[in-house]
Amino acid sequence: MQADKWFSNLKRIRKEAHLTQEELAKCVGVRRETISQLEAGKGNPSLLTVLKIAKFLETPVDELFKLAD
Repeated sequence: MQADKWFSNLKRIRKEAHLTQEELAKCVGVRRETISQLEAGKGNPSLLTVLKIAKFLETPVDELFKLAD
């Protein structure tokens, strides 16, 4: 399995929580640009960042981010 492509459900989940990118970023200690990149499926987020986002949004990591087939 090739694991170099992934996609994100973060934008949908963030919007369902009625949060802006700025609000989410502030709550998990990252820049707004980081949230924007993650929503676009770009970059390589640290495990700590992914876990903080998942915990804050009360959402399993594998619902937030998935590997592409």
